[in-house]
Amino acid sequence: MKPPFWLLASVLMSLPLAPLLAQPVLPLYTGSIPNSIPTATQEKSTPENGNVHVTNVVQPSLTVYVPPIGTANGTSIIVCPGGSYAFLSMTNEGTEVAQRLTGMGITVFILKYRLPNDALQPDKSIAPLLDAQQALRLVRQQAPKYNLNPERIGLMGFSAGGHLAATAGTQFAHPVGPNPGPASVRPAFLMLIYPVISFADSIGHANSRVNLLGNNPPAAQRVQYSADRQVTAQTPPTFLVHAQDDPLVKVQNSLAFYEACLHHGVPAEVHLFAKGGHGFGLHNASTTDDWSERLREWLAANGWLTR
Repeated sequence: MKPPFWLLASVLMSLPLAPLLAQPVLPLYTGSIPNSIPTATQEKSTPENGNVHVTNVVQPSLTVYVPPIGTANGTSIIVCPGGSYAFLSMTNEGTEVAQRLTGMGITVFILKYRLPNDALQPDKSIAPLLDAQQALRLVRQQAPKYNLNPERIGLMGFSAGGHLAATAGTQFAHPVGPNPGPASVRPAFLMLIYPVISFADSIGHANSRVNLLGNNPPAAQRVQYSADRQVTAQTPPTFLVHAQDDPLVKVQNSLAFYEACLHHGVPAEVHLFAKGGHGFGLHNASTTDDWSERLREWLAANGWLTR
């Protein structure tokens, strides 16, 4: 006689849970890390209202999330969490996003990039961009291992991570660092979510600018790191999301980038919400509209979800 279902369920629930498999972590660099100062500083992870904030990044890396077996389509996305260039918001702008994207058949690499710090880098202004460009090289290098199309690597960023993605997407022709190498650092497409774009006084995010460039950067450097001023006809197709009532990063940042894309003939799609504030990640509580579904439709329309 078979035991009743409720008894089987009770037994199964009493068994200890198997530990979750750790995601593979790829160090960005082998050997010495460029633009770094030897330090005893230790990386720190701090819980913040259900999120995890990471600071003091010394060893930049990529954490890999692969789609369910049989669903991978060869497209990959490198995700840059935000945090005003002062911390990395690793949960709502990292792991949750990776889980959503892998459900679309996309292989995801969360970039833990170095935060600008004069005590840790000789030139703090290039440290995040150096890591983003190296991430693009590394994913191309790892493409055969993960069955990826090296011409379908996208770059997604949130807030200051959006500034990093937009900078990488507009300054790929001149890689930073002493020996950049021949590999391309141009992403195939960009996804900028409530991004910091401009370092102009009128619409720029002051904290991000100060953290990256210091208190009084010269005008030329402000222009160099204002991504809307760096858009060309070669800028990758771009998907933007922003809320009109964002109190930290003005919606004009996304509008400025979109206008620049229009001016240069770059395909761009922008989704604006009346409400939502800043830092909502995947979950804009002011609306039932799911912007990640709009992203899925955009990716599909451009052929990036086909095998």
